[in-house]
Amino acid sequence: MGLLTGKTALITGAARGIGKALAIKFAQEGANIAFTDLVIDENGKATEQEIAQLGVKVKAYASNAADFAQTAEVVKQVMEDFGRIDILVNNAGITKDGLMLKMTEAQWDAVINVNLKSAFNFIHACTPIMMRQRGGSIINMSSVVGVHGNAAQCNYAASKAGLIALAKSIGQEMGSRGIRANAIAPGFIDTPMTQALPENIRAEWIKKIPLRRGGTVEDIANVATFLASDLSSYVTGQVIQVDGGMNM
Repeated sequence: MGLLTGKTALITGAARGIGKALAIKFAQEGANIAFTDLVIDENGKATEQEIAQLGVKVKAYASNAADFAQTAEVVKQVMEDFGRIDILVNNAGITKDGLMLKMTEAQWDAVINVNLKSAFNFIHACTPIMMRQRGGSIINMSSVVGVHGNAAQCNYAASKAGLIALAKSIGQEMGSRGIRANAIAPGFIDTPMTQALPENIRAEWIKKIPLRRGGTVEDIANVATFLASDLSSYVTGQVIQVDGGMNM
């Protein structure tokens, strides 16, 4: 019996990266997996097949998480396919970095819509289901820049800060219904994107981290598993920074 046996998890933006790592870890712990991405391409199909080999039910859904109507429709489809939603992970996200003076309205709107409005869309669609089930765990994937800010990322930082405040607010609203809401704030995580940075920049970053290494997607998945499971049944409205101590 895994920590999540019998539960169904819905994870947005999970065809690759951190979302994929969460989906695989949850499946290893026994959860059935529904996941979305803007397009289910070869990456998405490969992720679906990889999860299926773990012996759980899995289905990928092509959906624009920033679209309210599409989200309502995909959640309805997940319920028809799986019958329940116990865990919601709002992981869909993009970056369009730039200094404030040069940032366009389109750059701002795109990041806010994909990163923050998508979480509203999915929480709005999933909380009635969780209320009927008398329980559920909502996890918003934030970032340390949502806690501390970052130059040239005002749109991204604002969206990630919003995800933290959203989790705290939902935690207060829904606690009496047995629904918990928390946020995870990853720090410097080793991904193809960060591995492509010049070595001197990576070295400078790592020098600022007490644990002297970048995080892994598995580090994030382990914390998400804790928040998704009954091990955290008395934890709500919290933001956990998974950053190796970079921002104590």
